Amino acid sequence: MLHRRASGILLHISSLPSQFGIGDFGPAAYRFADFLQASRQGYWQILPLTPTDSGSGNSPYSSLSAFAGNPLFISPELLVNEGLITHNDLKNLPQPTERVDYDAVTNFKAPLFDKAFKCFKKHHKKYECDFTAFCRNNAVWLDSWALYRALKIDFGGKSWRDWPEEWRFFKSDLLVNLPDAAKEVIEKEKFLQFIVFKQWHALKTYCNERGIQIVGDVPIFVNYDSADVWAHSEIFDLDKDLNPKTVSGVPPDYFSVDGQLWGSPLYNWENLKKANFSWWVERLRQNFRTFDLVRVDHFRGFVQCWAVPAGEPTAKNGKWVDVPYADLFKTFYTYFPELNIIAEDLGEITPDVRELIARYNFPVMRVLQFGLGPDIGTSTHAPHNYPENAVCYTGTHDNNTTRGWYEALSDDDHRRIAQYIGHEISADNLHWELLQIIFKTTSRVAMPQMQDILGLSSDARMNIPGQAGGNWGWRLKEELLTGETAEKLRILTEVNGRF
Repeated sequence: MLHRRASGILLHISSLPSQFGIGDFGPAAYRFADFLQASRQGYWQILPLTPTDSGSGNSPYSSLSAFAGNPLFISPELLVNEGLITHNDLKNLPQPTERVDYDAVTNFKAPLFDKAFKCFKKHHKKYECDFTAFCRNNAVWLDSWALYRALKIDFGGKSWRDWPEEWRFFKSDLLVNLPDAAKEVIEKEKFLQFIVFKQWHALKTYCNERGIQIVGDVPIFVNYDSADVWAHSEIFDLDKDLNPKTVSGVPPDYFSVDGQLWGSPLYNWENLKKANFSWWVERLRQNFRTFDLVRVDHFRGFVQCWAVPAGEPTAKNGKWVDVPYADLFKTFYTYFPELNIIAEDLGEITPDVRELIARYNFPVMRVLQFGLGPDIGTSTHAPHNYPENAVCYTGTHDNNTTRGWYEALSDDDHRRIAQYIGHEISADNLHWELLQIIFKTTSRVAMPQMQDILGLSSDARMNIPGQAGGNWGWRLKEELLTGETAEKLRILTEVNGRF
């Protein structure tokens, strides 16, 4: 499914330059698309576009929905262009910050959304056909999402687990008993989703017309406090009181000696199978509408899941449980003859996972930082061992930047890397040396982080796994997107046949 030798850039929407405190789908996103085109990049990879929440550290991998889009990415400038708000509404901008201040952004954008919704209702006929079609085409998730949001707001932001019993257990007739004020919130939430995806698809079309494909990201698990677990509790491993019996994570690995305790409820695969995996089919359908291809985070979870008993303080005491993956993928291919998936195969990967990947010829991932250790000769992440059907990275959102990673290494590590490259290196030039290496590999796609193209230090890191706060905040300064950088990247792309 990666049909050509190409390259791209990993940069999340939240990191785009913006005067509104967070990146969005507005003019800066289009300028970044122009930068990609000028440097002859074929892909733009992003992190999940789903809603973030302060209670989950604003992680896009721990969302309130597996389907909805993040309203924080709505561009105020595009709302002005639509006539839904005015330029005067944009006078009191958030204080400029080096990193995303999610609370400040939320407080700034909430009144704009209120005004835009009021204008939308006043001029409803202008949007009626498109809005009605959007609600109809997305009803499978939109109705329960909007109801969940209305109830969550009404109950002061509490998790659905702490709602009154008559609302805690989802029933299809809940909407009948709602007060008019809650129904108004439901309509507003649907309106916001309409705007999110309208702005996003316009940006995606702009990219596609310039030969740029969008790579999305699908976390394999969903947050316990989410519209999905609330509305579809039967497909999750919950007890009769709707408490998780087991939760997700991974055993001890490169990132953590205690493993990673993600805490999301595991799936009840038996019930999913009885329902012909319909929830997963709809989830993939939504993502294939939204992106050109998707990276499935923790792909191994489609074969086995690390099940940790609920209440454990770490992920150490879990066990692997099997998933009916043969039936699952047979069903997927019934609906999606071209299953445009990149398999995140990092960490310990067992033969059955490799067999599944090989059977369907899914592209895999390789991360250069993992391949330059003492086992450099044999590591699957060492550049000379990369397969053709792979996407190779300097590092991912969970890694340090290349410069920050190098500065934390020992002198022995520095010598080994210099020997591999063939000459002396320094923290100042390493990032470009490693970019040249991944662009020269046989891997069909090279996908460095934007931070590594610019040679930024560890304060530009996106996420530190296991750290509860302070993540997902890095912001790109627009002045760094220079024509000189685009030209340098264009030359590197062309001389390595990645265009």
